[in-house]
Amino acid sequence: MKLMSRTPLAAALLGCALSLSQPAAAQPPAAEQATDKPLPLTELRMFADVFDRIKQAYVEPVDDRQLLEDAIRGMLTGLDPHSAYLEAEAFESLQIHTRGEFGGLGIEVGLEDGFIRVIAPIDDTPAQRAGVRAGDLIIKLGETPVQGMDLNEAVDRMRGEVGTTIRLTIMRDGLDQPLELELERDVIKVRSVRHEMLEPGYGYLRISQFQAHTGEDLVAAIHDMQRAGDLHGLVLDLRNNPGGVLQAAVAVSNAFLDEGLIVYTEGRLPNSELRFNANTETAAADTPLVVLINGGSASASEIVAGALQDHQRAVLMGTDSFGKGSVQTILPLAEDRAIKLTTARYYTPGGRSIQAQGIQPDLRVEDARLTPIEHGSRIKERDLAGHLENGRSGQDAASTSSAERTARDFQLYEALNLLKAMQILQRVPAAD
Repeated sequence: MKLMSRTPLAAALLGCALSLSQPAAAQPPAAEQATDKPLPLTELRMFADVFDRIKQAYVEPVDDRQLLEDAIRGMLTGLDPHSAYLEAEAFESLQIHTRGEFGGLGIEVGLEDGFIRVIAPIDDTPAQRAGVRAGDLIIKLGETPVQGMDLNEAVDRMRGEVGTTIRLTIMRDGLDQPLELELERDVIKVRSVRHEMLEPGYGYLRISQFQAHTGEDLVAAIHDMQRAGDLHGLVLDLRNNPGGVLQAAVAVSNAFLDEGLIVYTEGRLPNSELRFNANTETAAADTPLVVLINGGSASASEIVAGALQDHQRAVLMGTDSFGKGSVQTILPLAEDRAIKLTTARYYTPGGRSIQAQGIQPDLRVEDARLTPIEHGSRIKERDLAGHLENGRSGQDAASTSSAERTARDFQLYEALNLLKAMQILQRVPAAD
């Protein structure tokens, strides 16, 4: 099925708020990566001098190993917000996270101007239930200011024993004063795919983040809805989805595409240049599709949205996405440690880099609340004395839950209306 009038293009890839972690492939020998530039001897001497002065003059004794680890950490954090040094605990936490179960608050965060920016709260977690929103700026964790704190330290502070609490002080656009929220830590078991029928023939798919089995779970959800009857349209909700596993983004895209490029990456190393294509094992190749995105849709979400948009396979609705178009590779080190290093940029099938730009929706629909106008005094046929009965009952029951669901979610309401309009247009005979 083709939608819109774009030139057909060809696909999308992943970076990630969790870390578009792709495992490290064998790296070329250091000699092959070396450039012709000589080592900056002045700066190396300066480094050695600073190291020695700290050792000799700092107010307390400092361990050599700690100083060197701090230097490594500083090298990586100085590159970009997503490169990082992963100590043993952080490395293990990352692996647990991509498997879909971890402890904490259920909040995806990034570093911005020395503060912690919320990329997205995860569905059905303490963060979401407490009212944390995408875009919030965390300025204090308990009584501790976060300015100057690195991202791993901030994440460590937000994690802890189940049942313990932590107070977040946040700044939010539109509020003059900081907002304090008390959250109770919980075991976070992320259910990455949820689905329901909005109305007969119209399905809803929500992906909260991209995990190892998200593609399989999405296909199973589509088949479940197809067994309930003909699908006239689907809404794929990627709002506030911070990203995840690259292969999961490819699998989700492939559920709606039966051919063509999905995403490709480009970097300095030969093994950072990858291309992913759709195959014919497609769950819903022709079902009309609307994809919801917003400023919390990042990384893998943007890969999926960009691929479907470039292939004219879906109508994108909502607001501009986050704009994370870089790939992080996990490079294991000794003693169960690793570095997370940005090694490539990813591009949509049409060659667009999303980095710091984001995906723009085809139809811009801001988050809003729909408030019906009451017409309590208007008289209808059923109010007239002696009116005839309908002769049928229960005709409105199927739409009741949909009305309640979409009344709370204006963007979803608009997506459902668009799918209905597309279905109506398909029934209109073509003019001679």
